[in-house]
Amino acid sequence: MSVKEQMRQQMKARLSTISQREYELKSKMIQERFFTSKEWKNAATIGVTISRIPEVDTKNIIEAAWGEGKRVAVPKCYPKNKEMTFFSIEGFHQLETVYFGLKEPIVEETAPMGKNMMDMLLVPGLIFDTAGYRIGFGGGYYDRFLIDFTGHKFALAFQEQIVNQVPKENYDIPVHKIMTNEGEYDTIIRK
Repeated sequence: MSVKEQMRQQMKARLSTISQREYELKSKMIQERFFTSKEWKNAATIGVTISRIPEVDTKNIIEAAWGEGKRVAVPKCYPKNKEMTFFSIEGFHQLETVYFGLKEPIVEETAPMGKNMMDMLLVPGLIFDTAGYRIGFGGGYYDRFLIDFTGHKFALAFQEQIVNQVPKENYDIPVHKIMTNEGEYDTIIRK
């Protein structure tokens, strides 16, 4: 088993101990911190996944974006080639449940959105280090997508998900900022 896979399993076990109440409280704290950021305030279009436990809840973020007139783009994954395309959604009714219980846009009811149309991308992950590098859930979709994404790369995570360092590959791209229930890590100034 690789070091990354061991870290994934350990983090999943750690996150599984968070109670539903604690999960909701910490998610709310992170959302409130995120809503005060200049990046949120300045973003017109946000790319975001539909979260599942143990990820920080994104449903309220999506609803807040719509409430503020922001556009929301959600990824559709293509497992054959490990790629994804974002589609603009205007309501949760435009989502369907696909493999592993993931919620993705219904392609026939939504419009594709190019990378250059998104001001900000909320990058999911299981583990983050203080320099902005991450260990995802193992699919590699975001590793490929981030290569030429030029907007703000944000991560929302529980403090338990932050470690000093994760194993890095040459192709790994860090996020610019990580917001947790206890604070934030501005990684763009680090080299």
